[in-house]
Amino acid sequence: MPLAMGIYDRSKGTIAALFSPQLWTADGLATEAGKETFWDRSTLYALRGVLQAGATDQAMTFLQYYSRRRLLGEHVPYPVEAYPEGNQRHLSAESGLYCRIFIEGLFGIRPSGFNSFNCSPRLPKNWKQMALRNIHAFETVFDLKIERLNNGKMLITIKKPNGADTRTINEGETAQIKL
Repeated sequence: MPLAMGIYDRSKGTIAALFSPQLWTADGLATEAGKETFWDRSTLYALRGVLQAGATDQAMTFLQYYSRRRLLGEHVPYPVEAYPEGNQRHLSAESGLYCRIFIEGLFGIRPSGFNSFNCSPRLPKNWKQMALRNIHAFETVFDLKIERLNNGKMLITIKKPNGADTRTINEGETAQIKL
């Protein structure tokens, strides 16, 4: 029986290909190697995936570039698509993908139930902490704060109206949170 391959087993090669000159353009990911046509949808999904794979600092370099180009550049402040080729239509629904980079990629929030989620934070090396405030999800309202501790660990704090809960994990690990 063949062994099952995990989604991250080939992440290094995939990340290298995504950010290679054959696929990465001045506007983001090309639709295919060597082509000028780009799709922000692919770029946004790729940035989220690279964060989830743990290549945080590499993803942040490209995320900062993309954000400066889209939020401060010629077509502001939304993702665009190249279809019809070159007209760069606004992607209203895909604008939510930009938020998913932070929620699912940087903070690593993945629902696991109606009132629970897994949290795999990817705190960039030069950041001491990050936080999402006033999150309305999982049948409650809460704050999520991630802090880097001195010993290679991270402190996850979930602050709810009725109190706070903390978890300490090693960098790169996942905490199971039940609200």
